Amino acid sequence: MFKKVLVANRGEIAVRVLRACEERGISTVAVFSEPDRTALHVRYANEAYCIGPAASRESYLRIDKIIDVARKTGVDAIHPGYGFLAENAAFAAACRDAGITFIGPSPEAIEKMGDKQTARETVAKNGVPLVPGSAKGLRDDELKAAALKIGFPLMVKATAGGGGKGMRVVHDPAQFTSSLSAARREAGSAFGNDEVYLEKYIASARHIEVQVLADNHGNTIHLGERECSIQRRHQKLIEESPSVAVDAVMRDEIGRIAIAAAESVSYANAGTVEFLYDSAAEKFYFLEMNTRLQVEHPVTEMVTGVDLVKEQIAIAAGRRLRYRQEDIVSKGWAIECRITAEDPFNNFMPNSGMVTYLKEPTGPGVRVESSLYRGFEVSLFYDPMVAKLIVLGETRAEAILRMRRALTEYRIGGIKTSIPFHQEMMISTEFIWGTFDTSFLERRRLMATENPAEDQARIAAVSAALIAHEAGRRAVHIGDQSPAANQGSNWKTAGRMKATGGRW
Repeated sequence: MFKKVLVANRGEIAVRVLRACEERGISTVAVFSEPDRTALHVRYANEAYCIGPAASRESYLRIDKIIDVARKTGVDAIHPGYGFLAENAAFAAACRDAGITFIGPSPEAIEKMGDKQTARETVAKNGVPLVPGSAKGLRDDELKAAALKIGFPLMVKATAGGGGKGMRVVHDPAQFTSSLSAARREAGSAFGNDEVYLEKYIASARHIEVQVLADNHGNTIHLGERECSIQRRHQKLIEESPSVAVDAVMRDEIGRIAIAAAESVSYANAGTVEFLYDSAAEKFYFLEMNTRLQVEHPVTEMVTGVDLVKEQIAIAAGRRLRYRQEDIVSKGWAIECRITAEDPFNNFMPNSGMVTYLKEPTGPGVRVESSLYRGFEVSLFYDPMVAKLIVLGETRAEAILRMRRALTEYRIGGIKTSIPFHQEMMISTEFIWGTFDTSFLERRRLMATENPAEDQARIAAVSAALIAHEAGRRAVHIGDQSPAANQGSNWKTAGRMKATGGRW
């Protein structure tokens, strides 16, 4: 087993990996940009080193700087987390050249599967159904000709990376050129690779993905599916496992295809095979394979009991999988809400500022993965996701009710977050019944307000009534011997009021 691991990432995923290392008795090294000097992952690691200014291309995307820190600190391995260099074959190769283990798949597997178009060509040889699309490496004029052949609406997609970056839906041919240019710019900025391809846009589709684990000894298993259809601008907001759209027969079929896709490139470590499910035609299509840990991996961990990060580390260290396919049994229902520093009442505009108050939910079946602490400054330099709230229930209904309760308990002061959006989602009829798809948020703007002034007045009135009710409920008069007032000790009540200056 490794003695020292460097985590080449930031935020909640860096903290997640650092915790897994600590539980295995592994010493840790963190890297950080200048604005992240006081970040939680920097505080958590045994050692931490600055690798550059705020811009990702000068810090978290600098392979040479990260390898240099790894060499100087004598680490055995590097975990890339997700995003940044996680699906960069050159980074995996640089680790190998430096004699450092990359906790992820081989550079060759990343090259084939990390490039979405190459992945399509690879799995197509095994008869996996594909969404109609273009070839890779086409020039802009060739892509325009391919677009006319595929038909509109279609999607322009970056061949590298993920997270909705470098992706555009084009409904009108007149918008194609501008959308293509925008997708190339965004992909180049996010991944250092501006190559894109085209794919037919399927309306009323559901986004279903399958988690796989594979070792270096020829063993590959899947851990069931995740539903990731609640998206805004192709960025996932809510995930759950299992999916209401998948029955036992379909689960076995897409699981078998996911394993075949991984084995087609001799894949080892954790990976995710993504599918689009056409609800109208009741058909599913291979979308892509993510050659890394996914943001939404906790929902799979919750229902299977498998710690994916610990398994990643063990596989990278050369160990065999501890599980056979028959050992994987899904129990209960897990839901994850991504908490972002965005204002859902203002078109999800990014928000920054200091966290002045933080109260995270607890209780049975509740898990929080966060990069926040009181006094931390949330910046606009990186992805707005600051935490993930995950719950587990025996049934989907219980999971939804538990998520409602947990969201009510979640308090983050000083910045605006997406918590109100998630609260609205948990009472949405379509979400409760599971009749949503990837276009759900395009059809229904949950946070829209038709009459702001009237709505604010109504909210103020309701808030005032609630405050008055709460004040009346909590009021206890010292010396009052009525049964209602004598529910607790008057001495204790007086002590509490003195400690708070007469406030509750």
